[in-house]
Amino acid sequence: MNKKILGAALGLAVLAASTAASAHVDVSVALGIPIGVYAPAQPVYVAPPPVAYAPAPVAVAYGGDGDWRAREWRERREWRERQWRRDEWREHEWHDRGRSGGY
Repeated sequence: MNKKILGAALGLAVLAASTAASAHVDVSVALGIPIGVYAPAQPVYVAPPPVAYAPAPVAVAYGGDGDWRAREWRERREWRERQWRRDEWREHEWHDRGRSGGY
C-alpha cells in the first residue's frame, strides 16, 4: 500500500511538472471510430520527350536600308569620299591657277 501511494504521488508530480513545462501547449486525448483512410493519389511523373538534335540555325544578314548599321557605315564612307573629292578638286584648281603652296 505504501508503494501505491508513493507511485501515485510520483505520477502526480510528473503530471504537474509536465504541465508546467508545456506552457502554451495544448495536449488532448481523443477517442474516435476507426474508418478507412484514403491517401491522396501519388503524383505521376511523365518521362520527358527525347532530345532531338538539329543543325545550328544559319545566321542571315539582311542588306539594304533595313540594316541601320550598314546604312550608317555606307553613308559615312560616301561622305568621306565626297569630302576627299572636294578637297582634291580644290587643290587641283589651286594648281591650275599657278599656286602650288596649297590653300
